[in-house]
Amino acid sequence: MSTLMDALPYKDWIIGIGLDSDERDNPPKKFAAVFERARKEGFLLTMHCDIDQKNSIEHIRQVLQDIQVDRIDHGTNVVEDPALVALLKQKNIGLTCCPVSNSVVTKDFKGKEITHLLRDGVKVTVNSDDPAYFRAYMSENMEKMAEGTDLTRHELVQLQRNAFEISWLSSEKREAFVNMLNDYEAKHAHL
Repeated sequence: MSTLMDALPYKDWIIGIGLDSDERDNPPKKFAAVFERARKEGFLLTMHCDIDQKNSIEHIRQVLQDIQVDRIDHGTNVVEDPALVALLKQKNIGLTCCPVSNSVVTKDFKGKEITHLLRDGVKVTVNSDDPAYFRAYMSENMEKMAEGTDLTRHELVQLQRNAFEISWLSSEKREAFVNMLNDYEAKHAHL
């Protein structure tokens, strides 16, 4: 809470507040009051729900139902609970997934889960996660999905379209980037 309070004089420069790192012994509900205050201050909210953690599904439930975030970082374990998947879709909340870091944190990059969520209509995205630490930027994460799954070219583009759609850009900037992506896809559809 003190970090949030220290940030308030600079709130014109800050779009959102997030909770990151390992949730072990730090469930999202532990920070509910901080996020409630952040929401009242007008910030958008995201919370880290790392993969294959103890109580992953309960943490995802907390951030969706109790804290009511605008986005979830990681969160692919949501596939284990169809009701939470339905809630994600109903609230139009996206997931920022990071295949390369997933393969470092666990033995699986979660390509199957990301693919399933995408095809089920969840606004799942592919991102880099601390590139200096995991030695992978966006290109490497997209390559991991392209090489490790049966995603089509259109679906790979949709992952990036989703990223723009769940981003906290202004609507004008979002629309411009999505249009650029659509133009790129149309131009390269024959490949």
